[in-house]
Amino acid sequence: MSNNSLFQSFTLGNLTLKNRIVMAPMTRNFSPNNNIPGDNVVDYYRRRAEGGVGLIITEGTCIDHIGASGYPGVPYFHGEERLAGWKKVVDAVHAAGGKIAPQLWHVGAMRKEGTPPEGDAPGFSPSGMNMPGKRNRHTMTQQDIDDVVQAFARGAADAQRLGFDAIELHAAHGYLIDQFFWKGTNQREDDYGDSPPNRSRFAIEIIKAARAAVGPDYPIILRWSQWKQQDYTARLVDSPEQLEAFIQPLSDAGVDIFHCSQRRFWEPEFDGSDLNLAGWVRKITGKPAITVGSVGLNADFIPEPGQRTFREAEPASLEELLGRMDANEFDLVAVGRALIANPSWVDMVQAERHDELKPFRKEHLGELL
Repeated sequence: MSNNSLFQSFTLGNLTLKNRIVMAPMTRNFSPNNNIPGDNVVDYYRRRAEGGVGLIITEGTCIDHIGASGYPGVPYFHGEERLAGWKKVVDAVHAAGGKIAPQLWHVGAMRKEGTPPEGDAPGFSPSGMNMPGKRNRHTMTQQDIDDVVQAFARGAADAQRLGFDAIELHAAHGYLIDQFFWKGTNQREDDYGDSPPNRSRFAIEIIKAARAAVGPDYPIILRWSQWKQQDYTARLVDSPEQLEAFIQPLSDAGVDIFHCSQRRFWEPEFDGSDLNLAGWVRKITGKPAITVGSVGLNADFIPEPGQRTFREAEPASLEELLGRMDANEFDLVAVGRALIANPSWVDMVQAERHDELKPFRKEHLGELL
């Protein structure tokens, strides 16, 4: 089967990508120097742009809020030195012919008190829970909510000022925005909880604030998921009707592209249809959708029992992906671990050099290849 559908250009407003391949955001923990992305990070993203990626979405980068980070060595997206580091990344990616968006991130209740450099700052959450039933975090006040909304907006404005081509808001995988979406961790009884529309209010306020900060023509991507790191079987919606009620208000608030995170892209989202999550979102909203989930690999990323890192995996056929692309099920395809192992994955696939693709191994996480 031809892979031409992957290598068609994509245009949305002022954003034009040379192909349909997106580098998925992946936490790498290689910014230990005051959370400044250094030359190693610049080179890491430059290599993927040189290797043919159409749009790079960076690893999660923490917004300007005391509780945004939960992991050592992740890059931040505030402060003069850190933003100067990101400017070098942007310039390097553009010089290599690529486009790039930062993933703006607040980990919420996944932060453990004592994590450096913020030390005693608590984990912030809608109801004081990092997982259902465990009240061991700070319950956010209205002032906390307002502060975080404005921090996301500042991050969006800074991204535009630095020359990024778009932004992605991280609303997936059990982090802060997703903690508000999920009934398991949102048991508030005010305007931010107690019903599905209220549980989306926080996200809608962030999207609207980001939109106001960047204007009408700057692309905003929203990454969301059914599954949570706290519970891989969790679901926000169980039917196309519930999905429409959930996703349409987010679209109306100002999202341009939906990044629909699945563990395995080929799995149907609902009974009675072969459409995956991205396919359903595209069908309902009419907006572009990014699919993701074990693209080009034979195993999903969920760690093996007793392990904390991504699962190892071998290269796999793209036939299923290409068939769905040819059927216009989704618009863009995000590639994760395969791009960690193969910086030139895109060029190699286009040249049909499949036999040269390396498997993903745990040791790849120990350095920025």
